[in-house]
Amino acid sequence: MATIQKRGNSYSIRVSCGYGTDGRQIIKSTTWKPPADLPAREIEKEAQRQGVLFEEKCRTGQVLEGNIRLADFAERWFTDYAETQLRPKTLARYRDFMKRVNAALGHVRLDKLQPHHLMEFYANLAESGIREDTKYTCVIDFKALLASRSTTKAAFAKRAGVSIAVLNSITTGKNITEGSAVRVSDALGLPLKDVFKAVDPDATLSSKTILHYHRLISSILTTAVQWQVIFANPCERVKPPKVERHEAQYLDDKQTAHLLELLDDVDIQNRTIILLLLHTGMRRGELCGLEWRDIDFDNALIHIRRSSQYLPDKGIFEDETKNETSHRVIKAPQDAITLLRSFQVWQMQERLKLGDQWQDCGRIFTAWNGRPIHPDTITNWFHNFIQGTDLPPVSVHSLRHTNATLMIAAGVNLQTVSKRLGHANVNTTGKIYAHAIQSADAAAAETLQDLLHPMKNNTKNQK
Repeated sequence: MATIQKRGNSYSIRVSCGYGTDGRQIIKSTTWKPPADLPAREIEKEAQRQGVLFEEKCRTGQVLEGNIRLADFAERWFTDYAETQLRPKTLARYRDFMKRVNAALGHVRLDKLQPHHLMEFYANLAESGIREDTKYTCVIDFKALLASRSTTKAAFAKRAGVSIAVLNSITTGKNITEGSAVRVSDALGLPLKDVFKAVDPDATLSSKTILHYHRLISSILTTAVQWQVIFANPCERVKPPKVERHEAQYLDDKQTAHLLELLDDVDIQNRTIILLLLHTGMRRGELCGLEWRDIDFDNALIHIRRSSQYLPDKGIFEDETKNETSHRVIKAPQDAITLLRSFQVWQMQERLKLGDQWQDCGRIFTAWNGRPIHPDTITNWFHNFIQGTDLPPVSVHSLRHTNATLMIAAGVNLQTVSKRLGHANVNTTGKIYAHAIQSADAAAAETLQDLLHPMKNNTKNQK
């Protein structure tokens, strides 16, 4: 039963929660202050009710104390909040972030966590050599080595516990992860340093990544304040890392026209994917999540209802769109609709060829057997394609920026651009595409000059 004592203008409520492993009694307490408008005759009664409520919270484990370690509270935060409120990819990224957070700050009690702890942590994250995702590149003729050992890629991949794609990356000079490099070296029976070398091992985390760490910790501590575990969030007294804004990569109108010419010689699925991204500006995950029932061919409309994502422990999975405004309908140009019709016919022919090997999932873009396409398949193909051209080294996401930039340059109002892109608000669009807006503004000024200058001269001539 709760013990309630009046102390000045407030009441101290204490509840015994048994005994700890050290034999000491566990006491949890809180303070209740009567509202100013509560009649005096009601105060004692309400204090008793608050005592019962607090005792119930203690009994059901809803009351935490500030002496809980950051690592323990964070785990509670993940269980009671993050796992139900955050999207899978965000949740996975935050879980990964907590490895560093716990190593540096996990042992600190919440009520002892100070701004200087956080500043030291951020400073450490900015140091060289902190990255754990260092890539490795092969320093030997891997293909020749396999041949000398009379083994195939498939057999070696199985023995090393890596995919064929990893071995293909090695033989084509691409970088691979440290884990894959270690497994390959072990399978070869050679030291890691004799087979691979680290690529830029002293690289630092970007300021944007450090800012994400700050936001994660701040979110956890804000919840601790809301749950009345601590009185204030120390993150609010720390200046977050400054992030330099980089201009979005995109293709201009001439480069885009050149890209369209180059796509004429590309297979129909990849050509359709790239052209659809250019025409609509949708995100990669949104494109991968498209199903045939999302296309209104008669009215040239594309309904964006879901996103397709990938996580190592989940595989390819269906997710919601990034936010509520990302769930939208886009009017597609007729060229895009015509291309989709042709692609649908091609896909039906492929289904007939494969027969019962085809695993229908309803998606527009699929793997060879009809299963959902891996998002990275698109990214990797486009990367290799661009490398073989004279175009700038843009990414798949650059096509989204290209779509937006071309629309703004053509005079489409920012509200419409924002809606088509599925941004949460028009301010986001304005920040990302400030360069395009400035260019469009300069073009407008030149147009006005051309229009008004002759008028001025005509007026003088008439006088």
